[in-house]
Amino acid sequence: MSISNALREYLEFIGVNYELLPHPHTTSSSRTAAAAHIRGHQIIKSILLKDNLGYLMAAIPATHLLDLDALKKRLDRHLILAAEKELTDVFFDCELGAIPPLGEAYGILVIYDDALSKNRDIYFEAGDHMDLVHIAGDDFLSLMECCEHGRISHRP
Repeated sequence: MSISNALREYLEFIGVNYELLPHPHTTSSSRTAAAAHIRGHQIIKSILLKDNLGYLMAAIPATHLLDLDALKKRLDRHLILAAEKELTDVFFDCELGAIPPLGEAYGILVIYDDALSKNRDIYFEAGDHMDLVHIAGDDFLSLMECCEHGRISHRP
């Protein structure tokens, strides 16, 4: 599969330099980090949430757990995890569990964890379980310029 069409078109439209990093098929962020020989905190884990206002994506380091209670309180929203069926509907060109954190490519608002702003290099799912997108940390912050951010996750 390589990179999802929506993600590729979005990155090219915005003009962000990126590279694809292929790796053996994995099913978890920690295994992806090991397979790709990169640090887990550099990989973004994307979590799709929803409430009566719609969808929201939380982007956090793969080494962290989402603090859903803190996020609900911060945004004053009653968010819950989206169902698998919704993931396949929204991310129509991605494999289940391999969604990229650039919600704008899919018309979804994003909130990201401040811990991601410390990385010089950022990696995230390209839409399948065998490729990561690699961008500079500064480029990631530029892409997230209009997104809300804060401490929304913690290490286990």
